[in-house]
Amino acid sequence: MNWNKIVECVPNFSEGRDLKKIDRIVAPFRARAGVKLLDYSNDEDHNRLVVTLVGEPEALRDAVIEAIGVAVELIDLNHHQGQHPRMGAVDVVPFIPIKNVTMDEAVSLSREVGEKVAGLYHLPVFLYEKSATAPHRENLAAVRKGEFEGMAEKIKLPEWQPDFGPADRHPTAGTVAIGARMPLVAYNINLSTDYLEIATKIARNIRHINGGLRYVKAMGVELKERNITQVSINMTDYTRTALYRAFELVRIEARRYGVTIIGSEIVGLVPMEALIDTASYYLGLENFSMQQVLESRIME
Repeated sequence: MNWNKIVECVPNFSEGRDLKKIDRIVAPFRARAGVKLLDYSNDEDHNRLVVTLVGEPEALRDAVIEAIGVAVELIDLNHHQGQHPRMGAVDVVPFIPIKNVTMDEAVSLSREVGEKVAGLYHLPVFLYEKSATAPHRENLAAVRKGEFEGMAEKIKLPEWQPDFGPADRHPTAGTVAIGARMPLVAYNINLSTDYLEIATKIARNIRHINGGLRYVKAMGVELKERNITQVSINMTDYTRTALYRAFELVRIEARRYGVTIIGSEIVGLVPMEALIDTASYYLGLENFSMQQVLESRIME
């Protein structure tokens, strides 16, 4: 990819079960000049699709706008159920600066996309994180609170008027949060219990808003098909709070309930530095750096 400027985008769509719909949503990202589809994964329990792509700003913008249109057409949240909180057919669309792009440029791109999709699809848009127009809109959890069902009334409150689009929830597609942010690691830790209350209590204890780890958001999730529960985590700045700290704190909190960790997973892509940091901790490596990673040197 001989692109001068590179932006990453990780749109989350509220569809994790219908493979035909998923294929149509992802289609605008395939074989498109200036855009590369890196990964997409669907989770049936969460009923959610997470797509990771990179591209030149203008090409990426156009692809994302097209995919949002497809999702608005296909997804009806009146008939949507899943473990993951959601307020829209397209729930959240973050833009992340990667190469020769400033955070300010990523913010401008997010606002351009927000204004465009509001006009094209009559979709209410909230700007969040670095793009937020007020402090109380920065945190995605605060924006999403009430979810699709509660947004019908919430959006009418003066403090929750959308940044773009009508001040009425879209009847089937809900609302969308669009913004710019640092790279995020979606990290889930599976527990040896089917009691959702335990996973929820552990999540509450490790997340920053309740006095836990900084840059950690978490919630308990039930994985019915596997008869287990999960602490679903968003690491909002892995350079400030490492993955291994979240893992170890979950292990400590789980002990009080006689529960163990039976596995963990990364959703989507993860920066190599986040894994190297964790490997260094568990292996007790001294003075290890990214420069010692073979693939890192090859890509220089």
